Amino acid sequence: MQLIDTHVHLNFELFQSDLTTVRSRWQEAGVVHLVHSCVEPSEFSSIQNLAHSFPEISFAVGLHPLDAHKWDTNTASEILSLAASDAKVVAIGETGLDFYKANNFEQQHQALEAQLKIAVELNLPVIIHCRDAAAQLRDVLKEWKQHHGENLRGVMHCWGGTPEETQWFIDLGFYISFSGTVTFKNAKQIHKSVVVTPYDRLLIETDCPFLAPVPKRGERRNEPANVSFVAQQVAKLRLETVETIANQTTQNACKLFGISL
Repeated sequence: MQLIDTHVHLNFELFQSDLTTVRSRWQEAGVVHLVHSCVEPSEFSSIQNLAHSFPEISFAVGLHPLDAHKWDTNTASEILSLAASDAKVVAIGETGLDFYKANNFEQQHQALEAQLKIAVELNLPVIIHCRDAAAQLRDVLKEWKQHHGENLRGVMHCWGGTPEETQWFIDLGFYISFSGTVTFKNAKQIHKSVVVTPYDRLLIETDCPFLAPVPKRGERRNEPANVSFVAQQVAKLRLETVETIANQTTQNACKLFGISL
């Protein structure tokens, strides 16, 4: 059984002392590829070094919406330059909108649109972070597609929306990625969203070191091996075998990110 963890943050200090051991665990769990996301340009070098140290890691470059206040005249060129020059870059992001912890819509909107433009220019998918902003994000993406063409594609990462919101982004051509939150007992709307997501749009992730899934919930650090628990829960909710979910999500990740196993 092969699994792809489509969203990790391994450059964090929590992994500095034992990353080789962590890697052994993800290999034992059947994780054959990882997509390393990015929060801001200051991370570019550390993430790039990781990707070139581990053959099974690809990466994204971008600016997180909660860091949108850091966007300046150089940010777009930094993202574009690295994405265009390194074949291990498979996506732009994570970008998006987050109004749970911030309300600077104009700054977030500006950074998001600039990154959408880069993604389309380079024919790369976008990794979208969305928290308490589904309606606003839907409107931004819908308007973008109407004015700039239909070739924008990407993934709603660590998805926590309702089934109705899930359908909005499926209709816009996006994949839906579920994290450890899908294993939480009270995450009822996420459970329902898992069921309505088409097989060919389904992805799984850990978003490590955050959001450790049951039965690892409460541990100080999530890690890529735990994506197996996400796959198991998705399979349970969809009344499928875990092998079916592993095969489908791996196939979907390869298609979206251009990964060759």
